[in-house]
Amino acid sequence: MSCGNPHETDCSEVLDHLYEYLDDEMSDGDCAKFKEHFDECHPCLEKYGLEQAVKKLVKRCCGHDDVPSGLRAKVLTRIELIRAGEVVGVSVQETAAEGGGTAPTGTPAP
Repeated sequence: MSCGNPHETDCSEVLDHLYEYLDDEMSDGDCAKFKEHFDECHPCLEKYGLEQAVKKLVKRCCGHDDVPSGLRAKVLTRIELIRAGEVVGVSVQETAAEGGGTAPTGTPAP
């Protein structure tokens, strides 16, 4: 999508990085460029507004799921073990089996 007008920051670049902007994952300089682009480009501003509304809706409808007890502690422990070099080469299936999840194929872990 493009409005057809020249901009310092091209519409395709803005749309390619829209979620980074929405999630505050950009530098201040890049954010300023995007804000300027939205001020100049109505189609990109509309797309931004739509994606922002969808994000808020998803957060409101899906943001209250309870995390299984102990999951946070297991994840933090695993991260620390990996950082310490104590865990290497663990497969996704083994990790899923420990947490009682599913393997990437969607089948229950062994």
